[in-house]
Amino acid sequence: MSIRGGVNDFVVRFANVNGTGSASANTMFAKAIFRMGIPVSAKNIFPSNIQGLPTWYEVRVNGKGYIGRREGVNLMVSVNPQSIYQDLKNTLSGGYFLYDSTWPMPKDKRRDDVHFLEIPLMQLSNDHFEDPRFRQLFKNIIYVGACAALLNIDREVIIGLLNDQFPGKEKVVANNVKALDLGMAYAREHWTCPLSFSVSSLDLTNGKIMIDGNTACGIGAVYAGATVMAWYPITPSTSVADAFEKYCRKLRVDPETGRNNYAILQAEDELAAIGVVIGANWNGARAFTATSGPGVSLMNEFIGLAYFAEIPTVLIDVQRTGPSTGMPTRTQQSDITLAFYASHGDTKHILLFPSTPNECFEMTATAFDLAERLQTPIMLMTDLDLGMNDHVCDPLSWDPAKEYDRGKVLSAEDLDKMETFGRYLDVDDDGITYRTLPGTHPNKGSFFTRGTSRDELARYTEDGAVYVRNMDRLLKKWETSKTLVPAPQFLPSPTGASAGIIFFGTSTDSALEAIDLLRDQGIHLDGMRLKAAPFSQSVVDFVLEHETVFVIEQNRDGQMRSILINEIGIDPQKMIAILNYDGFPITADNITRQINLHIPPPQSASGKPVLSETSAKL
Repeated sequence: MSIRGGVNDFVVRFANVNGTGSASANTMFAKAIFRMGIPVSAKNIFPSNIQGLPTWYEVRVNGKGYIGRREGVNLMVSVNPQSIYQDLKNTLSGGYFLYDSTWPMPKDKRRDDVHFLEIPLMQLSNDHFEDPRFRQLFKNIIYVGACAALLNIDREVIIGLLNDQFPGKEKVVANNVKALDLGMAYAREHWTCPLSFSVSSLDLTNGKIMIDGNTACGIGAVYAGATVMAWYPITPSTSVADAFEKYCRKLRVDPETGRNNYAILQAEDELAAIGVVIGANWNGARAFTATSGPGVSLMNEFIGLAYFAEIPTVLIDVQRTGPSTGMPTRTQQSDITLAFYASHGDTKHILLFPSTPNECFEMTATAFDLAERLQTPIMLMTDLDLGMNDHVCDPLSWDPAKEYDRGKVLSAEDLDKMETFGRYLDVDDDGITYRTLPGTHPNKGSFFTRGTSRDELARYTEDGAVYVRNMDRLLKKWETSKTLVPAPQFLPSPTGASAGIIFFGTSTDSALEAIDLLRDQGIHLDGMRLKAAPFSQSVVDFVLEHETVFVIEQNRDGQMRSILINEIGIDPQKMIAILNYDGFPITADNITRQINLHIPPPQSASGKPVLSETSAKL
C-alpha cells in the first residue's frame, strides 16, 4: 500500500516496550493535536502481561472528522528492538520510519521505499540527563519533540499539557521541556520540517473532551442513582469500577457526616458479584456489575434467575476477544449471542449498544430505568476499544430535572387499598407486573423470591399450564420492551438504495466512512445503526425494504446477523455478514473491500473502476 496523507490526514504509530512509561508520552502527543482543534483518535494496543512485550499506540489524524481506525501507517516511531522489523513491514510505501539509532539498523534490513529518520534517542537522553531512573522517560519525550517538529505540532500546546500533568512541579516540567526541545532541535537540524503530511490548527474540537467509555459508564452509573456495585476484576472492564469509585468519592459522600452513601464490593468471583447485585436490587437499591465475556459466562445462571424472578439487574459487558481467555487485551464484539440468550431455558435479554462515550454515559443511566421499568436484566454492550481508549466527544451532560423511572413499585398506601396482591399478575396487559420493596408494608407485599415456577400470586407450583401462562407473559413483556428501548438511527442515501448496511457500537465510525467511500465509487447504501435489541418494527421494515443487507460486526460467526435472522424470520440469503475478528478495530478500508466483493465498483468504458476525486486521493 502506497503513501496516503496530507495536511491533517495521516496515521502515526508508536511501537514501544510495555512498562517503559511510554503511555503518558504517547497520550500527550494525541492530546496536543486535539488541543490544536484537529479531530484525532487513538488506539492503545497492548499485551496481556505486566511489562516486557511489545505495545503500540496508534493515532489517526483526520481533518474531515473520520475517526475510525485506518489501515496503513504514515509515520512509524519504532523504539522497540523486539518489534522493529515487523514495524518496518507495517509502514506504508513512501512513509517514514523513525527509530532509535543508538543501535543502528543493518543495511540489508532496510526498505528502499521507506524514508528512514535516525535519531539516537537513548544516547541523547544519556548525554543530557544524569539520573538513570528518568532517562527512559525522557527518551520518550525526546521522540515526542522530534514528532512535533516533523509534523508542525505547536510546542506551546505540549508545554501546556506538561504543566497540566505536573502542576506545581517546575523542575519536572523544565526537564521534560528540555527533552522536548532536544527532539525538536535534532529533527530540524537533520531533516526538512514539517514533512509532506503535517498538522494545521483548526477549530473542530472546540467544546469537545477526550474520555474513555469505561469512565463514562462509571460516571453514568453515579448519575443514574446507583449506590451498589459488586464486581470481580477482569480486563477490560475493571476501570468501570475504578471510575465509579472515584466519582462516588466526589459525589456520594454526605458533606455533613462524611458518611459514604455507596457500597462497592470486590467479590470472590463473577457469580458472587452478580448475586450481590441481584440481592441489592431486590431490596430496592440501584446496583450493577461490570465484566467481560468470561464473567458473563460465569454469571449465566444468576442472569436467568433475575430474568425469571423478574428482578432489575444492570450488567456492563466490556467485550474482548474470546473464547475462554482468548486475547484479553484485544477488542471484539464477541458476546452478542452469549448475552442475548444468557442462561438456560427460554430466555432473551435486552442489550444496549453505545458507540461513543456520550452514549456510554447516557445508556448506562437508561439501563437502570429500563431494568426497573421492565423488571429484568439489562446489558450494556461496550468493548475494549470504546471502553479503554480515549475518544473525542461532546461533554457529558445531565438534566438536573430528570426523574428516575422506578417502574411499577407499590407503596404501603397502595397495598392497603388492595384486597389481594399478586406479584406476577399482569394487571395492565403489557406483561409487566407490579412489585414491592421488602419491608414496605408489615404484612403485605413481597418479602422473598424464588427461581422456581410459581403462579400469579407467587405460590410455588409445577403445574405445566401455569408455567406456560408465566412464560407467555414474559414474552408479552418482551414485546412491550421493543417500544421502550432506544430506537435505531437511520442514514438514508440521498439517491435511494436497494442495499442497506447495518452496524452498531464501535463499528459505527468505520461504517460511516465506508458508506462515503462506497458512494465515491458510485455505490449507494442506506444505513441503519442499531442501538438496542430487541428490534422494533422499524428495524424489521429496514431489512424488508432492501434486496441486500450488509451486517457489520467484529466477530467470526456473524452473531448479530444470526440474531436478526432469528428474531425477524428473514431469508438468510439477503443478510450478508461483513466481519473482522483479528482483535483490532474494523477499518473502513476492510468494510469497503468486503462489500466490493458483492457490489463491484461501476466500470468505465475503459474497464477501470469509476472513482471520484475523493477516492482517487485515497
